[in-house]
Amino acid sequence: MPWRIEDACFNAWPALRSVYHGDWLLRFGEGVSRRSNSVNPLRAEAASIAAQIPLFTELYRAQKLPLIVRVPALLGPQVDRELDHHDFTTEGETCTLHGDLAGRALAADPAVTIEATADAEWLAAISALQKQTPTHAATYARVVAVVALPAGFAALRRDGEIVATAYGAIQDRLLCCESVVVSEAHRGEGLGARMMTALFAWAASRGAEAACLQVEASNVAGRALYRSIKLDTELHRYHYRRAPAG
Repeated sequence: MPWRIEDACFNAWPALRSVYHGDWLLRFGEGVSRRSNSVNPLRAEAASIAAQIPLFTELYRAQKLPLIVRVPALLGPQVDRELDHHDFTTEGETCTLHGDLAGRALAADPAVTIEATADAEWLAAISALQKQTPTHAATYARVVAVVALPAGFAALRRDGEIVATAYGAIQDRLLCCESVVVSEAHRGEGLGARMMTALFAWAASRGAEAACLQVEASNVAGRALYRSIKLDTELHRYHYRRAPAG
């Protein structure tokens, strides 16, 4: 299951460009998120990276991006040891969470709309909620526009204003959730749980049997939200290794 979820998360948050090299996937997303701008193992067979570091460095330098390697705990220790040898720093420990949808009492919510694409209103709302720069907002819009899986873009409104957003994409009966954001002014009101429950209902009606997402380990509020909606099984973690500058 863990590698199945890795695949779904790649497809739910796609890169704008990519390169396959052996057991590794190089993703380029013009700097928006480390996940879409990093080197990623495709399977457990990616047991060593030392020989590829010069090529990977060259490819990311050509895109004016730092070389960042995403290292899931699904790999053995060799990759981290090799990156230690090359003075890569460690950052961004992240949890992969999973929960079953089967047997839950799920229903649509009148305050939540779910559309098949990210329209201008949804994009403007998430840009404001995440405080995206104009450049970030433009790149983010391009990323979500190339999601090829069946997707639902959820918006929860309060007095006509979008105050919470999320989207999910379905692959192999698995809903992968992304971009879960609640307005700072409305946090603690249960809106995130309402929106996510409505998104789960949408996905279940389309055959999804489980949901997953990835959240930084340090995001205490986010992890509490996901526990409350029974995304409470931690499958594995990953962290990023960043090449030294220069």
